[in-house]
Amino acid sequence: MIYKTHYDSPLGGMLLSADDKGLTGLWFDEQKYFVYGLAESEACEEQENSILTEAKHWMDIYFSGKEPDFDLPISLSGTDFQKKVWGILCTIPYGKTMTYGQIAAQLAAEQGAAHMSAQAVGGAVGHNPLSILVPCHRVVGANGSLTGYAGGIDRKVKLLTLEGVDMSRFFVPKKGTAL
Repeated sequence: MIYKTHYDSPLGGMLLSADDKGLTGLWFDEQKYFVYGLAESEACEEQENSILTEAKHWMDIYFSGKEPDFDLPISLSGTDFQKKVWGILCTIPYGKTMTYGQIAAQLAAEQGAAHMSAQAVGGAVGHNPLSILVPCHRVVGANGSLTGYAGGIDRKVKLLTLEGVDMSRFFVPKKGTAL
């Protein structure tokens, strides 16, 4: 059974979903890939369980400008590659950033490969079903570009600013395919 509930964040409405093991989704309303990974074949009920209640508490702390001091159980579904990328995202500290290329290099090193595609990493980052919690907003372009956030560039800027990131070295691109 999948349970879902809504959360009113300062950056807009959000949909949260969980099974009995952990949080399965956290999306801004109408974001790119909205409800990606929410299994259509599973029964879905508009009801909070203890995981969703705890997730709302985590979000309240986060949006108050503080780093939550507890982890939430997560239950991610995706390809092995996506899960590896999402695992690296979880290691990016609050208030810090990492580039797509750095993630690709880390994956290549872990797999003993000479190279890994930053574009493939970008695809996995973009399909992350746990926005904010698996902090894809902390991933930036090597040149300082803030491209590539499924929740929208404006939200990405606000999330990084909320976390105290020095925004002077970043810019919002004027054109591109990952806006």
